[in-house]
This record gives sequence, structure tokens and C-alpha cells, in this order.
Amino acid sequence: MPYYIAVYDANVRRVAKVLKLFRRYLTWVQRSVFEGELTEAQFHRLRYEVQKLINPDEDVVIFYELRDARYSQRVVLGTEQGHLNRLL
Repeated sequence: MPYYIAVYDANVRRVAKVLKLFRRYLTWVQRSVFEGELTEAQFHRLRYEVQKLINPDEDVVIFYELRDARYSQRVVLGTEQGHLNRLL
């Protein structure tokens, strides 16, 4: 199953709604950063919901797709903001 890292920068009027949406699909890592596994259907549904929510003239959302979490390495410097349920 593909592993995604999602980052966003949204206008203050929409940031809470974007945060709430991403928390339904992925694990919160730090401020505007999320990660986790999604099926193809879940990813398409998340993209659709994000596109309806953001203003593309003011906001940006970036998805990084990794083919599998096993082939990624996570290096953290400093104090993590979020809590991951699994180790990579």
C-alpha cells in the first residue's frame, strides 16, 4: 500500500478545516505535516475533498507518494510535535 507524506499551507480562514480533514485520513506528524498509508481510493477521496476545501490562489497542498513505508527512513532532529503509532 502506498505511503504518503502530505504538507499544506492554508489561509488562516481554512487551516482548521484542512487540519480536521487530514486527521481523518493520515497521522499528524508536525504542524501542517501528515503521513501514513492510504489505499488508492482513500487517496483519491482525500484529494477530492482537499480540492473542494482549499483556494488554489491562496493555499497549497503537496503529497509525496512512497511506494511502500518499508523503503523509507525517518530521521527526526529536535522535539516531535505529533505522535506516530508505528516506527518506520
